[in-house]
Amino acid sequence: MGTGRLYAAVAAGGFRRYATYRVATAAGVFTNTVFGLILAYTYLALWDQRPHLGGYDQAQAVTFVWVSQGLLMTVAVMGGGFEDELIERIRTGDIAVDLYRPADLQLWWLASDLGRALFHLLGRGLLPLVFGALLFPLALPVSPLTWVAFLIAVLLGTLVSFAIRFLVALCAFWLLDGAGVSQLAVLTAIFCSGMLLPLNVFPGALGEVVRLLPWSALLQAPVDILLGTADPLPTYGFQALWAVLLLALGRLVQSAATRRVVVQGG
Repeated sequence: MGTGRLYAAVAAGGFRRYATYRVATAAGVFTNTVFGLILAYTYLALWDQRPHLGGYDQAQAVTFVWVSQGLLMTVAVMGGGFEDELIERIRTGDIAVDLYRPADLQLWWLASDLGRALFHLLGRGLLPLVFGALLFPLALPVSPLTWVAFLIAVLLGTLVSFAIRFLVALCAFWLLDGAGVSQLAVLTAIFCSGMLLPLNVFPGALGEVVRLLPWSALLQAPVDILLGTADPLPTYGFQALWAVLLLALGRLVQSAATRRVVVQGG
């Protein structure tokens, strides 16, 4: 099997794996919908008092809620992807088998995570958005090109998310238990991705800083492209820069971890 076919099979396996969790998927759709309702009515009240807060009108603000709820699992803002399994394999020592396989560790898990992300985009992303569109006047674009541009940003955001979570998981080589780092990463992602509030709402220097951090590539960047408040090309450049930097850092850490395993195994 060629290298490309190998990783395509891994991605397909990741998709099928999450597709088997039908009850969990239904529960996730329900949860995203409930939180979407809570946030939507909260945003309506907030934007009623502060029209055009963050540069959004009320319809755009509510659209931000439903699109971001649909993307939470796709870009794994709160984790729930491969990282827990990878941390466990490092803790038990099974990672040694993975490192000696004729496949790159980072690319293997990336392919699996892309399959997971595609399933969640289709399985958990569409229904909350459709539900929100039925209840609220959303500012959704009519141009197919805008939707294509949005999906490209979602893909880049998924790459950034993977790169962050891969680095978090690799910390287990030195910490043995990566739970603490994982929890810290989740809290940071919740605050800095736009999950709670659009980053455009954050005041002053705080807003400028969080919009420059990699987590803004997860939700804020794709939703702004969909809403037409951000130009696609500069946004892609920002996302791609973080993806390249973090993936490259992940390869360096992976190399250091591999040497550590070889030395210990020797």
